[in-house]
Amino acid sequence: MELDAYRKMAETEDEHWWFCGRRAIGEAVIAGLDLPPDARILEIGAGTGGNIAMLERFGEVQAVEMSDLARQIAWEKTGREFLYGYLPDHVPVAPGSVDLICLFDVLEHVAEDEASLTAMRDLLKPGGRIVLTVPAHQWLWSAHDVGLHHMRRYSRKLLRERIEKAGYRIERLSYTNAALLPVAVLARLADRLRPSGEASGQATPPKPLNAAMKALFSAESLILPKAALPFGVSLLAVFGKEPVTALNEADRRWAA
Repeated sequence: MELDAYRKMAETEDEHWWFCGRRAIGEAVIAGLDLPPDARILEIGAGTGGNIAMLERFGEVQAVEMSDLARQIAWEKTGREFLYGYLPDHVPVAPGSVDLICLFDVLEHVAEDEASLTAMRDLLKPGGRIVLTVPAHQWLWSAHDVGLHHMRRYSRKLLRERIEKAGYRIERLSYTNAALLPVAVLARLADRLRPSGEASGQATPPKPLNAAMKALFSAESLILPKAALPFGVSLLAVFGKEPVTALNEADRRWAA
């Protein structure tokens, strides 16, 4: 990302509806994974540290981030030292040592996405899982994606193919941010028409609007641990390297 994007992230991620909603969904999904009480959790592409407090509710957290500026801001915000690293071949964590890997809107920044997914298999303990989110629908591509240095947006089919080619079994795969898809479509159209080429939607909206959008997005935390959504602005996947043994019916529907 541009250096200015990290500063904006640090300024907004505690209150902006999108970050808050994504954290609420991530927390609800992780809570349903039945992690061990002493779980070791790795966040790759941890940015400026906005997810650390949430993840620490589930275990011991290590954070990896390639940006020097983001790691400095994270230190100032959290008092935690983030490790320098990047996908696919420089994640400074011992093989077979992690119960859960989280990538919140990271994979779309990586050219070698399939190789990155493959490399992360070696970091997981037996039974370990990965939780990731990515932006959905290439037809939503706009200045927003360019400014954030995205390499791609994913279709459900493409994300499934990437995950399965890397040797995982998918437990859950769903769209997220469904209610606000029409808003996103309008915003992306506006981005394309704006002469300056600047992206909309990075600043925090006025408080009443921000609160309403936060409530809409966060409400999906009540749905996604139990069911999949058929459309949305983003995609959420939960997967592991172990063979399918006894997924319940709800999980089969999630992964279909």
